[in-house]
Amino acid sequence: MGNLRFDIIRGLSKKHAIAVESPESLTSEFYGRNIFGRKQMSKYLSKETYKAFSKVLDQGAPFDRNLADDVAVGMKLWAMEMGATHYTHWFQPLTEGTAEKHDSFIEYAGMPGGDVIEEFSGKLLAQQEADGSSFPNGGIRNTFEARGYTAWDISSPAFIVDDTLCIPTIFVSYTGEALDYKTPLLKALEAVDKAATDVCHYFDESVKKVYSYLGWEQEYFLVDEEIYAIRPDLQITGRTLFGHESAKNQQLSDHYFGAIPTRVQAFMKELEFEAYKYGIPLKTRHNEVAPNQFELAPIFGETNLSVDQNLIVMSIMNRIASKHGFKVLLHEKPFKGINGSGKHNNWSLGTDSGVGLLTPGKTPEENLRFVTFLVNVLMAVYRNNALLKASIMTATNAHRLGAQEAPPSIISVFLGKQLSAVLDKLENSTQEEAIILDEKRQMKLGVAHIPEVFVDNTDRNRTSPFAFIGNRFEFRAVGSSANCGCCMIALNACVAAQLKEFKITVDAKINAGEKKEHAIFSVLQQYIKESKAIRFDGNGYSDQWKEEAQRRGLDCENSVPLIFDSYTSEQSVKMFESTGVLNRVELSARNDVKWDTYVKKVQIESRVLGDIVLNHILPVATRYQSTLLENVCKMHQVYDKDKALRLSAHNDSLIEELSEHIATIKQDIIDMTEARKVANRIESDRERAIEYHDRVLPYFESIRYHVDKLELIVDDELWPLPKYREILTIN
Repeated sequence: MGNLRFDIIRGLSKKHAIAVESPESLTSEFYGRNIFGRKQMSKYLSKETYKAFSKVLDQGAPFDRNLADDVAVGMKLWAMEMGATHYTHWFQPLTEGTAEKHDSFIEYAGMPGGDVIEEFSGKLLAQQEADGSSFPNGGIRNTFEARGYTAWDISSPAFIVDDTLCIPTIFVSYTGEALDYKTPLLKALEAVDKAATDVCHYFDESVKKVYSYLGWEQEYFLVDEEIYAIRPDLQITGRTLFGHESAKNQQLSDHYFGAIPTRVQAFMKELEFEAYKYGIPLKTRHNEVAPNQFELAPIFGETNLSVDQNLIVMSIMNRIASKHGFKVLLHEKPFKGINGSGKHNNWSLGTDSGVGLLTPGKTPEENLRFVTFLVNVLMAVYRNNALLKASIMTATNAHRLGAQEAPPSIISVFLGKQLSAVLDKLENSTQEEAIILDEKRQMKLGVAHIPEVFVDNTDRNRTSPFAFIGNRFEFRAVGSSANCGCCMIALNACVAAQLKEFKITVDAKINAGEKKEHAIFSVLQQYIKESKAIRFDGNGYSDQWKEEAQRRGLDCENSVPLIFDSYTSEQSVKMFESTGVLNRVELSARNDVKWDTYVKKVQIESRVLGDIVLNHILPVATRYQSTLLENVCKMHQVYDKDKALRLSAHNDSLIEELSEHIATIKQDIIDMTEARKVANRIESDRERAIEYHDRVLPYFESIRYHVDKLELIVDDELWPLPKYREILTIN
């Protein structure tokens, strides 16, 4: 019987010798073709409907059902001309993915059993019922209380996938609690818009709206489909539970920004063309640091739309990859010993007139506005550093954080020397030194009037989880498989709460007779001092930083289940409720979901680990051990005792080493299984998650260590699983 691994590896280079060429070329004619955007609206809606709907989209005018009926007519006509026969409400449950139920456009034209016609009403467009108990809900909905609702999010355009019209929606329970990511995200964006607009009025009364912007950078791995098919751990868990490091991986840095392999280039081209059809402006593509690792990134966009686009891209990636003989790995740490994958969230705020609120200005007044928003973000991150860590923490991302260039699981802010020096100087200045009004009553800040700060005024710190990089903050700790909405909810909500508090404090000083500029500056000085603990420009990997962070009062918790506790701390509940984003019931429910998800992911990995070890690894190791024993026995049959002992010494040593590894693995599997059984009997979601983290998870590394040692000992032709040197090479 041959080794399936060898048969597949030998056949790969021949099978994929010729890359598939993309069928289309880049052209603006098909950009946005698959979305119901402004271009499509102007064609398929009446002038009156288009005008009214544009007013709703642009100015937030009231939206009524009559308008929904008119929009539905045009949307259906467009969708059917695009080949759509079905429609679905596309929503984002608490699974990190998306969900959809497809319904046909057909209805009976008259009596049941007769002819059918295609219909699509405003009612079907605007709202539908979904099962609120089958999706993760943290106990909000029981099986006998299954009703939930999806409702159209008009700010994100409908789109076509294959033969289905997909309508982005929120997902809420019958009693109104959010069961998704989009609902609280929209509320958080509304909160930060209101709070930031109010603060902007200190500097410019004409500001009507502030937008939150997001630019995500999606890292991912590609592996050959055939290899993926014979790695059960990759198939089921998304990562390799075993695998000794390859002699050559990323240590020469020769893959980073290197020439893109031909097959990968073909995949990237087709992916970009497909994304362009959905109005997703993919801008960047390149090799990442680890072998087989790549990155793509779009032009920045409004946060809600950008979150939706990322989810669409992740879906497209899987579909296109299969056509090129690949599987996409979005797990944060699919391979040990090399870089994991993140999804850096570049976040900023901007006004309706296009002014970037985190962009340094050229005048003293512009720089005061910039410093105002910069310092308030620092305060928001400082006060909510535990919550922000919880917003990006998952069972999978925990493997990535703090290793191979990924930021550590301690939230800190990197500003760079220039900005740090500016804030330090402002902190120690008196108002008389710092604020000077010229003849035109334009405010100037002293301290060399806050020198003009250019866009790229900071270096990069790859160990910083939250870094300022010129005109935005880069939230680097977000995992590659995550729904960006989760961290964007927390970030925008806490910034909204902080700006709201800032406005109240400044207004109180102004009402007490203090000049506006002095009031702003004095509050900023207070915030600069208070938030100083969150600023760190050094090496986030060092043990000294971990000790220093603890002294500063930053959250240094490493246990994933305990990290989630910050969602329901009194501070977090107060912040979320004050901004109207989430209430106590919703927060508690989401934590229950997070704990339950953590347990299930570790539980699944534990079961897969045990299955592979018992059914794949140990039988092969034992077979090889028997081969060695047979060889030793024959040595003693052929040679005299002394010579046999000398000639068989190497195999004797291997046999002993194999025996020790096999015995340890067997015992660890037994102990891990028993620990899992104990944990499963715990009723509390939180306590069960803690038990899995503390008692079950530690066995993973021990078992892996011994299996990886076996990989180095067992005959290569016998080893059943593709090795790292084979997985991480694209033929």
